[in-house]
Amino acid sequence: MKTRTGNYPIGFRRGGTEWQRDIDSLIVWAKKNDLEAIDLGKDANVIGQKVLDAGLRIGSVDLRETKGMISPDRTTREKAVEDNAEFIHECSALGQTNFFLVMLPEKPQLPRAENFEYMVDSFSQLAPILEKYESQIVIEGWPGPGALCCTPEGYRALFSAIPSKAMGINYDPSHLLRMGIDPLRFLREFGDRVFHAHGKDTEILTENQYEYCTEQPATFMKPISFGAHSWRYTIPGHGITRWVEVMNILQEKGYQGGISIELEDSNFNGPTNTEQDGILQGARFLTGV
Repeated sequence: MKTRTGNYPIGFRRGGTEWQRDIDSLIVWAKKNDLEAIDLGKDANVIGQKVLDAGLRIGSVDLRETKGMISPDRTTREKAVEDNAEFIHECSALGQTNFFLVMLPEKPQLPRAENFEYMVDSFSQLAPILEKYESQIVIEGWPGPGALCCTPEGYRALFSAIPSKAMGINYDPSHLLRMGIDPLRFLREFGDRVFHAHGKDTEILTENQYEYCTEQPATFMKPISFGAHSWRYTIPGHGITRWVEVMNILQEKGYQGGISIELEDSNFNGPTNTEQDGILQGARFLTGV
């Protein structure tokens, strides 16, 4: 499967549910359904070659050590850089690789500016190693506890501090939408740093915004899986992302990667058949945009 606009290969991010754990059967399912890529976890150095041998692409690989890279302890940071350098070397046999992470600090309670300096210190050391293997970091802007590089301010500051083109972005409009950041404007500004993209969307629950607001949790409403009281993550086509415009901007920016469905949708996550249906529905939607 490929997107109609841009002809980008469509794959999916491997999840943690039972049916996705057996990589051999997962590869068979992906090929049977015309999916072209799989995003792998921290075991890519072990199973990645199987994916390539099957004629599939590897969209991204989870970086081995993340929180240690943003630790106030210098020894911890140095060890994290060393571990990640080893992992990058082990994955070099897979070719040019996108190493995925969220910039989550070891101690989110510390001032953000302080954690930012620890991050810059570590990734300044890792960038030359990535350059050596013609690979790159792809940062997802999930706004988790203390997360850095979720907003234009954060990304802009990082790329100013570390100009290396080995530092890039995993573009996921769902996180930008839930934070109130225009995902198209973001892509126009940072598109030349986007090396991987997730096919995931967000639905804004306007009635719930009226009832519960966006600044505090509801008192009585039951929480929404993969969401909050005023928004929820969805597969592409079930949210408000303008996907044709996303693809057009990616083309303008010279994007060379693929689009990986990341299944986080309360309507589909759970049983094997509904998860598979969710991935395929999201993928088929993108073939028409």
